Amino acid sequence: MFTDVSDAGLRAATFVTAVCPQAPPGAQVHVDNILGYVLWGVGILFFLGLVIGVGAIAGGRMFGMPHASTGGIIGLVIVFIAVIAYLILPGILDAMMGTGCV
Repeated sequence: MFTDVSDAGLRAATFVTAVCPQAPPGAQVHVDNILGYVLWGVGILFFLGLVIGVGAIAGGRMFGMPHASTGGIIGLVIVFIAVIAYLILPGILDAMMGTGCV
């Protein structure tokens, strides 16, 4: 039942090296630019969500439209949940993925 590891073929079959993904030369600058644009866009969307939610609440109260106020409150709650997820999920993904090497 015990396998002999002195066999060269068995050693070659069980030897595994870590392969880590790597960006092509010169691509990291472009990736950083794109990620920067995405981060700015997400920040602007969070801000717009807050402004629209507060506007819906205020408009619903002023014009006697309870559905608009309710929609504004739900919108604000969703924005706050998205902000919390935006801050927590990258850490969870880093912990799950490890170093990214296969």
